[in-house]
Amino acid sequence: MSKSGKEVKKLVVTFPHMGNYHVPLEILLRKIFKGADILVPPPVTKKTLDVGALHSPDFVCVPFKYTLGNVLEAVERGANVVVQAGCAGDCRVSFYAELQSKILKDLGHDVVMVNPFPGLTFNPFQSLKVMKKAGARASFVPAAMAALTAMRMIQVMDKIDEFIRANEGFEVVAGSFAKLNDEFLEELRTAKWYFGVNKIYKKYLKKFKELAIDKPENPLRVLVVGEVYVLMEPYSNYFVEKQLAKFGIEVRRDITLSRLMRVNYKERQRLIKMAKDYLKYDIAADGLNSVATAIEVAKQGYDGVIHLKPFGCLPEVSAMPMLGNITKDLGIPVLYFSLDTQTSETGAKTRLEAFYDMMAMRREKKEEAV
Repeated sequence: MSKSGKEVKKLVVTFPHMGNYHVPLEILLRKIFKGADILVPPPVTKKTLDVGALHSPDFVCVPFKYTLGNVLEAVERGANVVVQAGCAGDCRVSFYAELQSKILKDLGHDVVMVNPFPGLTFNPFQSLKVMKKAGARASFVPAAMAALTAMRMIQVMDKIDEFIRANEGFEVVAGSFAKLNDEFLEELRTAKWYFGVNKIYKKYLKKFKELAIDKPENPLRVLVVGEVYVLMEPYSNYFVEKQLAKFGIEVRRDITLSRLMRVNYKERQRLIKMAKDYLKYDIAADGLNSVATAIEVAKQGYDGVIHLKPFGCLPEVSAMPMLGNITKDLGIPVLYFSLDTQTSETGAKTRLEAFYDMMAMRREKKEEAV
């Protein structure tokens, strides 16, 4: 009860899933929203997509539908504050928080939607001010320390994931990488600030390197590129990286949350320089990265590129003609997936199997020709 005698509603804070990043985000929000309940939504499933699609505009991109569905699942479990990030700029994600807030209101839910990144550039003072309006209680210094710890968690998670992508396809004991990663994420929850995260990272990186693998000297290698959400939320791409690992393929994916946190003008110019024969300017979101890294791996002798995009994603649609030209000029095959509610999981897996067979046959012909 408040001093005025009115009942004060307990804050229950939630956020949509994206891969395993709920681990650092949950810890960060516990520090910022002191005394509030932090409700991690259930893992993304077909039900998540069905619920989100039911209440979304028909032609909105599929990440909107997944995140709205995830938020609705959490709201049904009692959440009344939603943290939905979306920087203003070159992607429709900048409108997610505002539009989803209107949808929740129309559905009769009394929910506060918080976008901690409302400006064109990241401003930590502004972010904390926005969250304080929604009930955050942390002062700037503890919030900054918590944010630095969460950012370090994201960095080490991405480094571990990079090692897993490169080696999981060659594990001797089935499931050993996934099991150890679950243990790593669970212990990461117990980390005491920044240096505690480093200690856990060093411990588990050593353990991962000790796992038995049977990796050939020159395995098939594939780059996965595309839009950020469908790259980082495995359910939305039908676990394409795990499927590739089952074929004994070394996987590379450059788009991670830690990379996105450090993208700046200099990095954009570096990518434009890499892509200069096919692209003269930034085409927004991650389209430039898709083109530049495809060129890079083609020159490095990779066997294929998989391009993932939500149906109607304009930056990635813009990247597709350049990717086609890269295939024609540099000889690297590209498999395109356009993902939406109507995408068939069976069809996606069948196409992936055919792509693997094609890459294996191309490799065999190259080796015979030597």
